Amino acid sequence: MATLKVPIVPEDHAQGPEDAEVTLVEYGDYECPHCGRAYSIIRQVQQHFGTGLRFVFRNFPLGEMHPHAIAAAEVAEFAGAHGKFWEMHDLLFENQARLGDSLFVELAEQLKLSTTALRQALEERTFEARVRADFNGGVRSGVNGTPTFFINGHRHDASFDFDTLVSAIQGAMIKAKSA
Repeated sequence: MATLKVPIVPEDHAQGPEDAEVTLVEYGDYECPHCGRAYSIIRQVQQHFGTGLRFVFRNFPLGEMHPHAIAAAEVAEFAGAHGKFWEMHDLLFENQARLGDSLFVELAEQLKLSTTALRQALEERTFEARVRADFNGGVRSGVNGTPTFFINGHRHDASFDFDTLVSAIQGAMIKAKSA
């Protein structure tokens, strides 16, 4: 079973307490239809477990298949640099069918972010290194598609439907308590 090779650091985008019993890491692509389905499932899983779960999102844009994926990841990182990563993350998935420059500008305006600064960041590829670092860490951890999940550092190779994820997370909680 593959394991997470890049430890979670403060620079990661995380929701939930650091000391949660279980940490769920997703390597995702904003243009991937499977990640779009997983987005709503993860929200339900987070509600189900509350403070017992920490969720971390890392970029894994499959640019050769999804032409807007890399730019979308950079847009999310731009928003993150302004304290609005999760808001942009959610909006990108909720508007997945409309990804592109005009949507990116529209979402930046909606979040009251500078559209001039966003355009400049995309033009200059300001957040390319951050996105590439996430991607490379995913490759080192055995990620070869999206979404890929890790539960307490171990790759989750089963389905990502709600019941299967809940069962796997509950199993990790039991294992963590007995360790």
